[in-house]
Amino acid sequence: MILNYNSSSALKTFLEQEELGMQKKFGQNFLINPQIRQSLVQALDAEADSNVWEIGPGLGAMTALLLEKGLNVKAFEIDLGFIRVLKRLFSDDKKFSLIEGDVMKTWTNHAEEQKKYLLGNLPYNIAAALLADFMEKGCNFSRMVVTVQKEVAQRMAAKAGSKDYSSFSVLCASAYKVKPLMVIRRESFYPQPNVDSMGVLLESRFSAENGQVKYPKVFYPLVRALFASRRKTIKNNLLTFIGSLGGSRDVCGDILRENGINENERAENLDIDAFLSLANSIDNMRL
Repeated sequence: MILNYNSSSALKTFLEQEELGMQKKFGQNFLINPQIRQSLVQALDAEADSNVWEIGPGLGAMTALLLEKGLNVKAFEIDLGFIRVLKRLFSDDKKFSLIEGDVMKTWTNHAEEQKKYLLGNLPYNIAAALLADFMEKGCNFSRMVVTVQKEVAQRMAAKAGSKDYSSFSVLCASAYKVKPLMVIRRESFYPQPNVDSMGVLLESRFSAENGQVKYPKVFYPLVRALFASRRKTIKNNLLTFIGSLGGSRDVCGDILRENGINENERAENLDIDAFLSLANSIDNMRL
């Protein structure tokens, strides 16, 4: 079976012949621009025989490119119709394996496996939640290349003090150096979404020599809490957070002074090092 991945009309015909439908609840949009598909795979820069997770392979356009490069591909797909097609296309390739079901539920079963790279044309409805889940649970890759909604990409790459800076920005920065690759116009997808996308490269902040930064358990909950009410000052959000841990609200001023942070500052102006310093101070209190 040969598929024309570059033509919306050809894909539409194929879907009709196979009695397959595009399910909006799964956020399905095929990337039909071959140059962009090639650019994304090239940005992944994975060595032959490396292990790659692919999220949302759809009908296998980028799966085929990964396999052509001699990579071991573990694809996660939820759509039963697409699963049937993927098996027909790639089941004879020993470098291909398919994990069926909702990736938000299935990936943890494979978290301990050796893997180095991730590639995904991520569904809009799970992109941020899935990436956050990986990072918070310590499922790290040497390199990830993903397509996400443009606004999500801007949040991922945002720096302290910018309008797009959020708890998700801090989360991404805690594990990766984030680099936007290209804007992907909505016309590059079938069906055409209502928004533009962006390709994003995430390279691990850590190396074998330097090791991985150890974040205390309180780090990610603290980041979310300090961004929870953006109009409130750091002190007011920290008071609420310390209280939720059962700690005395009286210590908030001491923690801020210890870290050289003005109590009237706001979370959007703190970089990752400031958040880590605060988290370590709270962790040392053994609340």
